[in-house]
Amino acid sequence: MKKRFNFTSKNLLVVMVIVCIALILATMTSKLVMKPLRDGTGFIVAPFQNSVNRIGGWLSDQFSGFQDVQKLSKENKDLRAQIDELTTKNNALVQQQSELDRLESLYQLDKEYPQYSKVGAEVISKDPGNWYSTFVVNKGTADGIKVNMNVIAQGGLIGIVTEVGRNWAQVRSIIDDDSNISAMAQSTSEPCIVTGNLLSMDSGKIDFSGLRDKDNAVIEGASIVTSNISDKYLTGLLVGYVSDISMDSNNLTKSGTIIPVANFRSLREVLIITDLKQTKENSK
Repeated sequence: MKKRFNFTSKNLLVVMVIVCIALILATMTSKLVMKPLRDGTGFIVAPFQNSVNRIGGWLSDQFSGFQDVQKLSKENKDLRAQIDELTTKNNALVQQQSELDRLESLYQLDKEYPQYSKVGAEVISKDPGNWYSTFVVNKGTADGIKVNMNVIAQGGLIGIVTEVGRNWAQVRSIIDDDSNISAMAQSTSEPCIVTGNLLSMDSGKIDFSGLRDKDNAVIEGASIVTSNISDKYLTGLLVGYVSDISMDSNNLTKSGTIIPVANFRSLREVLIITDLKQTKENSK
């Protein structure tokens, strides 16, 4: 008869200890075996992974850079549009300010000669050349304009009406070669003749002659105005300022040049004096 094996708690404890030791040994063996495998795998995978990471980073930077370029391009277009708009507005303001300055100048000129009636007009055309020697304005007989009416702008006399239509008038300026004005020195009332000279205007001057100035009272900078004895020009309109003066060969009269008060390179608006010089011929 076989002897029956009696499995006691002591035996169970021994078995459990053996199992635990086996598990510990298995774990240690697994670590020893897996470590070279992990190291080998890391040696192969790590460079690849680093390369992938670098490529991914580069692509991310490129995409971000592309987005930045698009954003900057849009901002640049918006800024250009704003600059164009501001430039347009600024140009409009400059033109408006320039027009206001010209109108203010005419207003001040109007107040300088309150004794005369005037009509404002715009220059609409001129003869070829650098100077406004003859030009046309947009007022005519319909506005009461007549031949021989004096025209002023920019501080003084600029010419006289020589021809007129219903809605236009032609003006010959004081710098034109055919212009002759009976004038005088404002300080002494001594008469002289002012003649236009387009050649002299290249130096910004016109000529005067026949001035009697025995006391040498007329010097450079003296004002020359229209004379009371002129048959076409009203009295006291400023023509310009003496630039240089010298004694004539007859030792009786003086001549020289005048700088006109107006700028004959640029005329936009003028005032036409509607009063005609009262002469014996006009009073008939």
